[in-house]
Amino acid sequence: MDLLARHHSGLTYTAFLDRYATPEQRRRWDDVHAAVHLTTGQRELLLQFTRRMPVLVLAGAWCGDCIQQCPIFDHFASVCDWIDVRYFDRDADADLMQMFPTCGGARVPTLVFLSEDGHICGRYGDRTLAKYRDMVSRLDGSACSTGLPIGGSLAEQVVQEWLNEFERIQWMLRTSTRLRQLHGD
Repeated sequence: MDLLARHHSGLTYTAFLDRYATPEQRRRWDDVHAAVHLTTGQRELLLQFTRRMPVLVLAGAWCGDCIQQCPIFDHFASVCDWIDVRYFDRDADADLMQMFPTCGGARVPTLVFLSEDGHICGRYGDRTLAKYRDMVSRLDGSACSTGLPIGGSLAEQVVQEWLNEFERIQWMLRTSTRLRQLHGD
């Protein structure tokens, strides 16, 4: 499958919600979107990006994890013109979802990061480490240590962990010998 062509057929954040969200789901997405705030440092980092980064997001308007995380991606894209996020419905785009299962299932959100010429550079999802640590800490019975907390609220941690992943892919693209030759830098 030509993932770059597929990316071009994806929906913007607003178009995805317009097509798939019920009014109540849209309200929840809008509430989270309004609650996400990037720090000055996070904005400055995003403004340092110089490589085009197409990102496919497999999501469900009904999905609580998507409601909590996808607005973060929209904030990143609104700061950095190099980030081009397109959304796909997990069920309507089942063929795409089948290519990227998580833990044997159709878990969302799933992000697939591409280079400007369509090569897969990484994938991430369905939750960040901070979210999983929080979930594990609430399990009944004995559980493994959840590691050291990284500070800040859970929402702040999730935003930072997603930004870390976007940054990792951007630096991968920026240091790629192939892309540096293409751009003469």
